[in-house]
Amino acid sequence: MHPLVRVGAAWTWRLLVLLAGLLALGYVVHRLNTVVIPVCLALLATAFLAPMVDWMQRRGVPRALGVIVVILAGLGVIAGILTFVIEQFVDGLPQLTSQVTDSVKRMQNWLTEGPLHFSDTQIRNAGDSIVKSLQTHQDALTSGALTTATVIGEILTGALLTLFTTIFLLYSGRQIWEFCTRIVPKGTREKVRTAGTLGFGSLVGYVRATVAVAAVDAIGIGAGLAVIGVPLALPLASLVFIGAFIPIVGAVLAGCVAVFVALVTKGLLSALLTLAIVVAVMQLEGHVLQPLLLGRAVRIHPLAVVLAITTGIVLAGIIGGLLAVPLVAVLNTAIRSLMSDDPEAIADAERDSGEPLYSARADEPYPVPEYERGGWLRWGAVKQDNGNQPAVDPVSGRQDSARRDSGAEGGKGKDPDGAQSKG
Repeated sequence: MHPLVRVGAAWTWRLLVLLAGLLALGYVVHRLNTVVIPVCLALLATAFLAPMVDWMQRRGVPRALGVIVVILAGLGVIAGILTFVIEQFVDGLPQLTSQVTDSVKRMQNWLTEGPLHFSDTQIRNAGDSIVKSLQTHQDALTSGALTTATVIGEILTGALLTLFTTIFLLYSGRQIWEFCTRIVPKGTREKVRTAGTLGFGSLVGYVRATVAVAAVDAIGIGAGLAVIGVPLALPLASLVFIGAFIPIVGAVLAGCVAVFVALVTKGLLSALLTLAIVVAVMQLEGHVLQPLLLGRAVRIHPLAVVLAITTGIVLAGIIGGLLAVPLVAVLNTAIRSLMSDDPEAIADAERDSGEPLYSARADEPYPVPEYERGGWLRWGAVKQDNGNQPAVDPVSGRQDSARRDSGAEGGKGKDPDGAQSKG
């Protein structure tokens, strides 16, 4: 058997075993998504709140009391923000409805009196078709409403499980991690524990800085919407804040929603101003906030971010897009730690660097091959030789009669620099 075939066969069955293991893990996660998703969200909440609990404990506050204070404060802040946003939404909804109605009327007038010259009958028939479609699918909409009640029950169950898990992770998360790693052989157990600790450190940096970046995005875009006079400025700012937790994609999509609302309610000029505000805030985030707040703690290439978000959305919807980048960040640090002889050096290098979070560097030009530097490609591929006219170097544009005459001398001539060469 040829050595390449033997090596290929060995790699093939190993890769098939790894693929089977990943498929089995994915099946288990899919079946237990009601448990896995709350645990993952609890890890994100723990990564954000753990530094506060540690800070209180270092100043003499018992850890149990610190966990209770942080949890209650977090729940109070979330409840207050939700209440305020809902009130603003309810107050601004009539204005939004009125402006949308006016925009629809203007659109109808433009369709009938503008260059398209649609008739009132055509527009009325289009509206009747929409109404009939809604009436035809009324049963489906009703069953969807009943399904929504079930989904709300699952959300409440998941929220309680997330809260319960967060409390215990904040109180004794290190002990839980050490217990979970007991299944690892003793020879590599300590290295796995170190990799998990460093991975969680990357998660802490990611969550903390992402919250700060999301807050700046929401304040900047929300303030701009309020100045322009777009309805529901605060709910749209809240949407931007939530969307910013899906890097690169989320805040842009939320900004597009704000631009659409401005277009429908205030017209084209307001929509262009809103778009300019969104672009300016995105530039501030990409070139100032990420390098300043995030550094290299969870350095990931933009292509890896986009592919991870897309894969997460395909596999698990919005929750998958939310959890994709934190998972990649943790795995990036943990795997590098496992493969390194000095894991602590990786942590020091991550902390000391100030590069952007999602960095992409421009490639250098490939080195010119030897045959291209003075051989056939440079002189023979593109040669202009008309009778006694000297050949022209296609790279430098210099004329070279010696090179043209070298063929008659048996391959001897001069290179572009005037040095003697032999064929």
